[in-house]
Amino acid sequence: MAEPVERPTDGPLTRWGEWKDRLSPVPGDRSNDRRFVAGATVLGLVVAAGAVLAAGPWDSGQRKAEHDRVTAVERAGGAHHSGNPPGAPRPAPSAAAVLSALGDPSGRSEPAAAGALDAVLTPLLEAPGLGTVSTGAVIDVATGEQVYGHGATKPMTPASTVKIATGVAALSALGPGHRIPTTVRVSKDSRTVTLVGGGDPTLDKAALRALASRTARALRDGGAGKVRLTYDTSRYSGPARHPIGPNENIAPVSALMVDEGRLDGSDHGPAPRTGDPARDAARMFAELLEDAGVATRSEPVPGRAGGGSRTVATHLSKPLSALVERALTKSDNDIAEALVRQTALKAGEPASFAGGRRAVTGRLRELGVPVKGAVLADGSGLNRQDKVTAGLLTSLLALAADQDHPELRSVLTGLPVAGFSGTLGDRYSEASGATGLVRAKTGTLTGVNTLAGTAVDPRGRLLAFAFLASGSTSPGDAEASLDALATALTRDA
Repeated sequence: MAEPVERPTDGPLTRWGEWKDRLSPVPGDRSNDRRFVAGATVLGLVVAAGAVLAAGPWDSGQRKAEHDRVTAVERAGGAHHSGNPPGAPRPAPSAAAVLSALGDPSGRSEPAAAGALDAVLTPLLEAPGLGTVSTGAVIDVATGEQVYGHGATKPMTPASTVKIATGVAALSALGPGHRIPTTVRVSKDSRTVTLVGGGDPTLDKAALRALASRTARALRDGGAGKVRLTYDTSRYSGPARHPIGPNENIAPVSALMVDEGRLDGSDHGPAPRTGDPARDAARMFAELLEDAGVATRSEPVPGRAGGGSRTVATHLSKPLSALVERALTKSDNDIAEALVRQTALKAGEPASFAGGRRAVTGRLRELGVPVKGAVLADGSGLNRQDKVTAGLLTSLLALAADQDHPELRSVLTGLPVAGFSGTLGDRYSEASGATGLVRAKTGTLTGVNTLAGTAVDPRGRLLAFAFLASGSTSPGDAEASLDALATALTRDA
């Protein structure tokens, strides 16, 4: 088995009022400001909220979890309540200071003195725990100015931080509301049923059951007896196996699968995977058809719906925005590869590793970010041939915060929050002072450790950062060194 595996784990800023205008909420969602204030009081999540939690709606993944926390505080009186009810989460130690900085009536804060970040970050970036080569970049999101760079244009193996590029490309190409369809088609004589995969890796048994029920109803209306069942995976092409080989971090990439091909009931992290996701999905569908009163004549086989067939049932995935959030928060490799293929299809490329590489690179180039030296061999970051620069990652994060690109907002809302969610849930202690102030995508392969995301500094600036390292020998030491770099951004330089 191949060796690299990703471990599961993931100018000055304006005042808050100006940031709220800059990152306007989704039209029609008027409750976001109230939710933001409560959420910041709960866990000091103003780092996330200040730039992205106003994006709303609270419909999925990380934002759903944060909304649950917000609701608990609102019942207790919200941000102006003098205490917390028994059992309620305590505000992060940094919450008051950050709220004060963002609400400073004096207006814009002055930027850090020239060279201050260099003096702080460069020694940390050269820590032995980060191995033999390390690079970094920091951008002031409000101005787009790079305020720190150390090898920022050097291509490095990004590991899972490449999912930031994957998410930006997919959202830009398809829009946050795009949903991936799974359909059932019935032949003209009602004797053949074809389950057609659209590329939704989150398809589950409940969705298949609904498809089977609607299919059975349509067949009963047509007076059909036993049917022949086929399944269509033609939407994807090229090798199904990731170059990493059979691995618990990713299933064979297929246009048709249930629960990401997981065999243990888990919903994230490494898991035993089926070797043939499409066949297993079709078998499950056959059983559900039987339960719905439709018998199949034999084992399901690969096939395509013939001419004259009709669609009798359709299931749509969650919106692309939710899929991007999940891919980032849980570092979901299967979703990431699906996002790349959806981007390829939109671009008229084959839905394969090669087609995805061309489509994503082309989309990023159109967005005007620095793609020189980038090699986007896959969407998940499991491929060591992937190369990106720290400058590219920070540019993508800044672009996702730009008011002119609200379609990219879920790239930021999907980033794990330090000490709270996803792959950062068990990193950053309260004592660090960075809990809730940093949200970032993690990346880990053997000898490769990366971190890219956003942080709020003491002056109230939202900073986009990326730190990439290779040649590390201790993942624990490397992660601690990366966390120290991100934490430094939240402190006085």
